[in-house]
Amino acid sequence: MFIDTHCHLNMIAPKQPLEPLKEHHFSVIEEAIEESRIADVTTIINVGTDLIESEASVLIAQRYQDVFATVGVHPTDCNQLPKSTHDTIVALKKLVSDKEYNKIVAIGEIGLDFYHKPYEEQKQKDYCRAQIELALANDLPVVIHVREAADAMLAVLEEYVSQGLRGVLHCFQQQQYVADQACNWGLLVGLDGPINYPKNAWLREIFAKIPLEHIVLETDAPFLPPQQLRGKPNRPAYIPLIAQELALLKNIDVAVVEKQTTANAIKLFGLEI
Repeated sequence: MFIDTHCHLNMIAPKQPLEPLKEHHFSVIEEAIEESRIADVTTIINVGTDLIESEASVLIAQRYQDVFATVGVHPTDCNQLPKSTHDTIVALKKLVSDKEYNKIVAIGEIGLDFYHKPYEEQKQKDYCRAQIELALANDLPVVIHVREAADAMLAVLEEYVSQGLRGVLHCFQQQQYVADQACNWGLLVGLDGPINYPKNAWLREIFAKIPLEHIVLETDAPFLPPQQLRGKPNRPAYIPLIAQELALLKNIDVAVVEKQTTANAIKLFGLEI
C-alpha cells in the first residue's frame, strides 16, 4: 500500500477559499478517496493551512477511515492574522486537545515563505515557532513549508532539534546541503510530482542521494501534478507515479519504494493502520 502524506482534499472540493466545508462538497472528496483506494493509496494525510481549512481537515478525517488530519497555519496565511499568535494557538490547541478523536497526526502546514510578497519575516517566524512548540507539547511532528527561506528555516528548526523535533520538509525543492542537514537531524523530506518535470534534473540528482529511509511520498493535491498530467488537478491516486520515478532514480524495484516510504510515514505520523 501507498500513503499520500500531504494533500488538500478540502481544496479539491468545489468551494471558495476560506469557505467552511459543507455537506455538498463531500461528493467530490469521496470520489478522490475512492480513486486512491483503487490505486492502492490506502491512507491519506490531509493538511490544514489556516484555521478554517484545519477544521475542514478534521471533518474529512473524522468522516473517512483512511484519512488523517493535520492542523496549522501556512506562512503565507500569517499576513491576515494578528501580530500576536495567542488567539490562533488557542484555537489550534482546542483542536489538538482531543487529537485522537480528531485524528490529528501533525501540526502543519507551517514554515517560512519569502517568495510570496509582501511578507512579514518576523511574524512568520513567530507563528512558526509557536506551532513547533505546540507540536512538541503534544508529541506531534510538524509539516514544514519552505520557499526561498531555506537558511532561515534551518536556523529556526535548529533551536528545537535537541527538544525532540520530528517532521517533514514538505515538497522538497531545496539544495543538497538542506537535505543533508535535515537527514542529520532525523527529519524526512517529501517527494512530489515536480520530481519528473523536465527542468528538475538538479532535483532528481539530489533525491538520488537522499537515503530512502528519509523520504515520504506526497501529492500536494490538487496542486503540482506529475509531468504526464500537467494541466489537470492533482489527485492522491497519482502517488504510484511518483513512487515509480523514485524507483528509477535509485535503480530499485518500486515495491521497495512502496514498502519503505510507507514504513517511514507510519513511523513519523504514528499511524495505526
